[in-house]
Amino acid sequence: MQKPLVFGIAGLVVGLFLGFWGANSINRTSSLSAAPAGSGTVPFNGIANGGNMPEADIQEVLDQAQNEPKNFAVQMRTGDMYAQIGRFAEAVEFYKRGLAVRPEDRQGNLVLANAYFDARMFKEAVEQYRKVLSLTPDDNNARADLAGSLIEADPPDYDAAIVEVETVLKADPKHEASLYYLGIALSRKGEKEKASEALKRLEEANPANPLITRLRQNIES
Repeated sequence: MQKPLVFGIAGLVVGLFLGFWGANSINRTSSLSAAPAGSGTVPFNGIANGGNMPEADIQEVLDQAQNEPKNFAVQMRTGDMYAQIGRFAEAVEFYKRGLAVRPEDRQGNLVLANAYFDARMFKEAVEQYRKVLSLTPDDNNARADLAGSLIEADPPDYDAAIVEVETVLKADPKHEASLYYLGIALSRKGEKEKASEALKRLEEANPANPLITRLRQNIES
């Protein structure tokens, strides 16, 4: 990796720098503007230092990433640093470098999928979530985010998204993100009555879920 790949981050101060694989704490629902969606946070094993990260420490992380291209943990940690400040395209590149070392690492594949999603690279997110599910088919949150990616992809595939969320809902009928995505997919297909039924189920599952308002707005638009 050459110095230009630093992307100017050394001039930034990170308010909260998570450790290994920290990007998974980012809420998928916050990354979409028109119709936010996603499963929300998924637990990580990252460790926060609780304060600002000095510029010298940022540069140290970047130098280590450059000097140790085959160090899986270092590459993933550098991706975390970019993801934590919302620079997901750069995070993607470092996560991909890490996965070149351990291509079957489940958690690494998940953070890459999440970074694609947050970077609005939905076609790539679809492929990556499918890789995650090939490793852990029972990951309901990843399957819900796959559905969200299918909905937001260009072109969208609403029917495939509905298949994914219905798979989740068979195992967990109150899975909130899946109910939201079900309503969004049905609404965008023009099936407003069925979308309203999904909305009702979401309201029953958790009346305080902020996705209720978003789904209602989509149905009414």
